[in-house]
Amino acid sequence: MFIYPKKYDVLIIGGGHAGVEAAMAAARVGAEVALLSQNLDTLGQMSCNPAIGGLGKGHMVREIDALGGVMGLNTDATAIQFRVLNAKKGPSVRAPRAQCDKKAYQFRMKWLIEGEKQIDLHQGNVARLKVENDEVTGIETSLGVCIESKSVIVTTGTFMRGLMHVGMQNEKGGRMGDATSTLSDDLIRLGFEVERFKTGTPCRLNGRTIDFSKCERQDGDDPPPRFSFRSDLDHKSENDIFSLNDWADPMFHVEQLPCWITYTNQSTHDVILANLDKSPMYSGKIEGVGPRYCPSIEDKVVRFAEKDRHQVFLEPEGRQTHEYYINGVSTSLPFDVQYDFIHSIAGLENVEIIRPGYAVEYDYCIPTQLFPTLETKEVSGLYFAGQINGTSGYEEAAGQGLIAGANAALKAAGREEFILGRDEAYLGVMVDDLVTKGTDEPYRMFTSRAEHRLLLRHDNADLRLSEKAFAHGLIDEPFREASVAKQKLIDELRHLLENTHTAEGSLAKWLRRPESSWTKYDPELIARFTASIWEQAEIDIKYEGYIKRQGDMVLRTRRLDEKLIPDSMQFDTIHGLKREAQMKLQQIRPKTLGQAGRISGITPADISLLAVWLEKGNR
Repeated sequence: MFIYPKKYDVLIIGGGHAGVEAAMAAARVGAEVALLSQNLDTLGQMSCNPAIGGLGKGHMVREIDALGGVMGLNTDATAIQFRVLNAKKGPSVRAPRAQCDKKAYQFRMKWLIEGEKQIDLHQGNVARLKVENDEVTGIETSLGVCIESKSVIVTTGTFMRGLMHVGMQNEKGGRMGDATSTLSDDLIRLGFEVERFKTGTPCRLNGRTIDFSKCERQDGDDPPPRFSFRSDLDHKSENDIFSLNDWADPMFHVEQLPCWITYTNQSTHDVILANLDKSPMYSGKIEGVGPRYCPSIEDKVVRFAEKDRHQVFLEPEGRQTHEYYINGVSTSLPFDVQYDFIHSIAGLENVEIIRPGYAVEYDYCIPTQLFPTLETKEVSGLYFAGQINGTSGYEEAAGQGLIAGANAALKAAGREEFILGRDEAYLGVMVDDLVTKGTDEPYRMFTSRAEHRLLLRHDNADLRLSEKAFAHGLIDEPFREASVAKQKLIDELRHLLENTHTAEGSLAKWLRRPESSWTKYDPELIARFTASIWEQAEIDIKYEGYIKRQGDMVLRTRRLDEKLIPDSMQFDTIHGLKREAQMKLQQIRPKTLGQAGRISGITPADISLLAVWLEKGNR
C-alpha cells in the first residue's frame, strides 16, 4: 500500500455538483482539500437536462450563490436561455431558470476548481473508507493508494451499485458510458442502512431532423435574469451597483437560443400502453422507487389516462451541438418502442434519436442517519451529500455539498458548525426534512415545502444569508459590503416612498393597490434606483402585513429550536413517553425541541413531556 504523503483536512469522493460545491466551500473556509473522482474529465457533468433552477430549485441556486457557491456564477457565464417562471404570480413562487450549454458549463466548472490553490484533484476509485474508533481517517483506492484526511465527504450520485435499464436489457453504471461504484458495500459493513431509488432520462435527438414549424417557439427573457448576486461586483459603479444588464464574466458567453414545445397524442399513448409489459418498471425488474414529481412517460400515460396529450419541451444542449434534450418523456422502454412513440409526436416524425432514454437504479443511505451538519451519526468526520441522501436534482445536490463542505472544514479547524434554519433558507428546509423526516422517494424541492416562503424569496437570498456566510468564512468582505449597501438602498427607497405624497396619500400607500406598479412612477424618481431595488421595495410594501405575520410565526417556532437537547439524552428513560415515541426520538436523536416536534409520529403531548423533562434536567 502507498500512503500519499500529503494529509488533508477534507477529502471529497465524487466530482458532480455536490462534490464541486463541497470542495469549493471547504477551500473558502480555509481547509486543505482533496477531490477524488473516477473520471476528472467529467467534473461538474450535467448528466440529465442541462438546465439550472426552476420552482424551489432556483431559490436554492440563489442561496448557494449568497453563500459563496459557484453554481449561479457558472450558470450566468454559460447559459443559452434565461427565464423567470411564474413571473405573473406572487413573489414567493417566482423563480429563475436557465438552459445551459452542457459542455461549456462542465468545462468552465473544471477550470474553476482546477484554479483553486487549496484543492488537489485525484483520479481513482474508492475501495474502502478507513475508520478507526468510529472516526474516519481517510480512504483507500482500488490501486492500493491510501489518502489520509481529517474528514471525508461522500458525493457518489447515482454511481453506488448503479444499474441502467433499457427495456429488459441492463448494464452496470451510474451514467451511460461511465462505471459504477461498490462503496455502498463498505457503508453497509460500517453499519449504515442502504436502500434503492431509481431515476430516469429521456432520449436525445438530432436537432437537424426536427421540424420546428410544427412546434411552439419559447424564447428567453430580455434582459436575461441572472442567478448570481456577484455578477456585478467586479465592475460596479457608485450609482449602478446592481445593474441587470451587464455581464461581469464574458468567458463562454453565448447569445440566447429558443426552446420549443410540442405535445404527445393518442397515437403516442397507444404505443406506450401496448408495450408496458416491456418496461422494466412495470414488469417488476426495477425495484427502486422513482421520483413521483418527475414521472416517466409511462407513468404519465397510466396515471393520467384522462389526458389526451402531454407537453414536451425540446431544449438545446448547447450552441456548438445539434443535440436536443426532449424534456417530458423520460423512459426505460426498449429502443424500438422509444423509436415508435417519439416518431408519433408532432415535429418529430422524421427525427433521428442520438441516444436512447434509460432508467438508473442506485443505492442511497437513509438520511435520518445524519446530523443537520450532514455528518453521519455512525462515523465521526464522515459526511454525505447529494443523491446518496435520497435527493434528486443538481440544485439539491449542490446545496448539500456546500453545507457538508463548510461543516467538514469548520470541524477540522475547531470552529462553530454551520446550520441553516427552516426560516433562513430553502437549503435549511431541505436538510431539516431529510435528517428529521427522511424520504421514501427521491426528494425534490418545491416552494410548498417551506412554511415561510414569502420570507425565503429568490430575490432576497443575499440579504438573508450574507452575514451568516461571512461569519463562517464562506464569502468575502466585498460581497458582504455589497449586500449591506443593497439593504441601505432598499431602506432609503422605502423611506422616500413613505414620505412622498400624492393626492391619495403617500406613494407607498398608492403602491399597495393591486393595479399599481413602480413602473408608473415619475421617471426621475425611478432613475435614482435600479430595477432590483425597486422590486425589493415594492414587495416589502405590498406584502408587509403578510411578511410581519410570517416573521411573528418564525419567532414563535424559533423558541423551540433554541431549546437544545443534550447529545447524551437517552429518550428510552423518559417516563410517560410512549414506546413508539421513545424509539423514534432515539433513532433521529434531534438536536432541538423544535426538530423533535417535526419528527413524523411525534405528538404535541410528547413534546410537552420532553420539555418538562428537559426543564427538570436544567434545574
